[in-house]
Amino acid sequence: MKILNLPLSRSVVDRAAHVRTDPAALDAAWSKAKIIHFNGEGFLLENGALRYLSAQEIAGSGERIFLGEHAGDSYFMWCAALNIGAEDHYQTLRAIGHTLSDLDIGLAVHGQAIALWHHQTPLCSSCGSALVPAQGGATRKCVGEGHEHFPRTDPAIIVLIKDHSDRILLGRQKVWPEHRFSTFAGFVESGESIEQCVVREVFEEAGVAVDEINYLGSQPWPFPRSLMIACEATIVDPANARPDGEEIEEIRWFDRDSIYAAVQEGTLLLPPAMSVARAMIQAWYGDDRPELSTAETWRN
Repeated sequence: MKILNLPLSRSVVDRAAHVRTDPAALDAAWSKAKIIHFNGEGFLLENGALRYLSAQEIAGSGERIFLGEHAGDSYFMWCAALNIGAEDHYQTLRAIGHTLSDLDIGLAVHGQAIALWHHQTPLCSSCGSALVPAQGGATRKCVGEGHEHFPRTDPAIIVLIKDHSDRILLGRQKVWPEHRFSTFAGFVESGESIEQCVVREVFEEAGVAVDEINYLGSQPWPFPRSLMIACEATIVDPANARPDGEEIEEIRWFDRDSIYAAVQEGTLLLPPAMSVARAMIQAWYGDDRPELSTAETWRN
């Protein structure tokens, strides 16, 4: 299978790291920048796309985060809890991610991940002093001893399990809406390779042994700061498949006909359109078959 074109990996923005370290260049870029607004939960929209503000429209306290450059324009995000005006419309990235342009999705994913990291990292882990944004928001710096902190990214694998008959195995978590099934996933542990994590998670959650692993692509998942590493794993013992009973409460094997039938019957809800899981399932299913159309489902 070829490397997937994943929904949240569509950025066209040059992050322009050389601008971050030049305060004068940052100020000059801000004065004429296109600025998106994040209120801590959602993004300011206009006609279904990100609304771009000018520096002259920004007021009050908040943080400006440099996101990069594209086609001669500089882009920032203004992160503040207050709305710009009474008629403004905000939506979460979960709600709009699959509809945004390549430019907008790259800005939103980058911006949300950085903003949540800033919010969750107020103090220096070395000395306990306050941290303040530095390098255009790309880092945080300790006001006490000058320690520099960088954003944390948590790698996680997400696996499409297949047998040698080209069926796929989907699992259902207890916290999901009724009939919602998806692929299997888990965080990479300390000292563990991606391949080791795939083998471990597949066995822990589904009870089957991996025979072959293929890399499919990766996608940032800023909820709050994961990197989803997509793989398909062919297993040798499909008869041994069983849910772990803790995180996974039910598993089901599907071929292409049965997955379509289950969707049509309403006994199967698939992952959201902007998820890695949905992209992997769709790539396996194929684009030359009847559409797999289900409601957008998240956790309860």
